[in-house]
Amino acid sequence: MTVVPHLFQARVDKVADLRVVVVGRQVFAVRIDSDLLDWRADYNALSYSVVDLPDALVKALLGYLDRLGLASGSFDLAIDREGDFHWLELNPNGQWGWLEKETGLELAAAFADLLTTGGP
Repeated sequence: MTVVPHLFQARVDKVADLRVVVVGRQVFAVRIDSDLLDWRADYNALSYSVVDLPDALVKALLGYLDRLGLASGSFDLAIDREGDFHWLELNPNGQWGWLEKETGLELAAAFADLLTTGGP
């Protein structure tokens, strides 16, 4: 018999996803709209918009990184039909380059600033 770890999570009846890239103390949030359960399955089917997050959510995400001793990370969240946020994962080395191209957010500059000066 083979034993392997598994991770199960509840399916969220979502209307959109969020990729939130935190660089130092800068928070960049992008709403990803699609009809896909997993938006990574078809990048051509996605639309993007830059959004502002509630202060309490920003504080929670920054606190999460602080607790882990991380200077940056990419959070994935889902937004349900009531507008509530559901945490899916934190990737400490998550992809972000395509978001800069799609949204105009200055992510590379934020990372360069963090690396050269320790952030704003």
